[in-house]
Amino acid sequence: MLSVASPGLAAPPRCNAPSPAAALEVVSPLPDSAAGEVVSTSIVSPKECASSLGPSSSLPPLIQSSKIKPLLKTLVRFGDRATSDVVVRIRTHEGRDNWFYCHSGILIDKSKYFAERLSDDWPTCQILDSRYCVEVYCEEFEFNSYVVALRLLYAKEPQTRYGVRNTIDILQVAVRLGCHQLSQYCIDYLESVPWEEADEEQILKIIPHLGSQYEEILARLQPVNPISVISIFMSTLRFATSSLPQSVRDMKSSAQDQLEYMLTEDDDAPMLTLDNQDIKLAVKNCVSDLLSRFNCHLESILYESQEIVTKINMENRLQPFLTDISWICQILNKMEMMKHLAHYWLEASRNIVKVTEKMDAEAADLLEIKLKVIEVTSKVLDSVVFGHVIVPTATRLLMVNVWLPFMQRARPLFEQPNSDHEEGSTLKIDCEIWLGLESAFVSIILTLPSDNQAEILAEWLKSEHARYPDLTEALETWCYRSKVAKKRLSLFGAIGNGKSS
Repeated sequence: MLSVASPGLAAPPRCNAPSPAAALEVVSPLPDSAAGEVVSTSIVSPKECASSLGPSSSLPPLIQSSKIKPLLKTLVRFGDRATSDVVVRIRTHEGRDNWFYCHSGILIDKSKYFAERLSDDWPTCQILDSRYCVEVYCEEFEFNSYVVALRLLYAKEPQTRYGVRNTIDILQVAVRLGCHQLSQYCIDYLESVPWEEADEEQILKIIPHLGSQYEEILARLQPVNPISVISIFMSTLRFATSSLPQSVRDMKSSAQDQLEYMLTEDDDAPMLTLDNQDIKLAVKNCVSDLLSRFNCHLESILYESQEIVTKINMENRLQPFLTDISWICQILNKMEMMKHLAHYWLEASRNIVKVTEKMDAEAADLLEIKLKVIEVTSKVLDSVVFGHVIVPTATRLLMVNVWLPFMQRARPLFEQPNSDHEEGSTLKIDCEIWLGLESAFVSIILTLPSDNQAEILAEWLKSEHARYPDLTEALETWCYRSKVAKKRLSLFGAIGNGKSS
């Protein structure tokens, strides 16, 4: 808050208003590293202040301070008592009171507030000492910023050593004091330097209240044009699904994380409209390209001899594809586009299983590969179970006949210690995945014709891996349906006389 005197009000306190015994110290509020050149510290009493300024009759009118020669402006220094013709008194409501030797020519030239305060038009300008001692009131936490802003009025070049937080505080003072040049220095600095998250919150809290002319600082925080968002999404998606060297795998993972974040539904406004046809087309093309490259690699392994596959360690080249396919399933589920992957995965099921079985059982990455295969298969089966992907009976039967035995053989591998991993730890699959697969198999089996169900359940009961998955629910349902089938269907005329006899 700035002290302002109005006509008809009592005159503001004069420089010698405090007790004559009081001694006030002119200080620099920041250390050398933060405040730059340190003003010489001196103890100044109110009486010394008045005597140093001289009798009011011998002082030149401050209204003519704007005519000070430019040479004088280059020579004066903040806090220079010998050349000072005005004292700025910065006070707080908590009782802090510091005096600073200043120069009216600098203050008038750099600050609209001081120009008005030191002009002949100020209501109390004719009162003794009122024009030679200007008071500025502020809050205690603002004190340092006021002193620094006062010092910066003397700076020949923009100062950039105060950091984002302090510059925000200095900008607020500059706006209040009408220091347009200093305000611009602060704007230029804030606009050009990086911000931390805490800085952003502070800027969003302060800058909008300073006026529309300062909103250029907020340019990097403004909502983005939807066209730009779509462009970024498409470019990131292509990068996230491309074949890249292992050295940039972390960058690729980060890109995938950001794509998920862009599609996450939360309290914030969505960045993308998921039914945008351009976005859907881009996603479809990226998925097709990814699956095409995966299929080529799959076939190259399938038709190579066992010795070559083992020798060139082809499983290492297969795992990145599976990792990307497992990730893209999450994107496709959010966009309700899982069918573009599910149909391929179901058609390629036999080849995928053959390739995983062809690989060297001792390969270090075999479990990781099977893990990714299980993850993708689980998501594909879920999409079928929940009706997001519609497949014919023959394909559903193929799903069960291929993937049920695969899961039965794979699960024991994840339940025993793996010596290839650090400290003999076990590479495990989340139990939720196993439970989800079990539930999916039960649901899909029960969608098949009764005879197919009987064949599958008979093979399951004969298998040495009958413990998983537990198809008891499917067996119970099949038994009930089979026993009451004729009776139930005959009631509705669904069975002809020949078949019902």
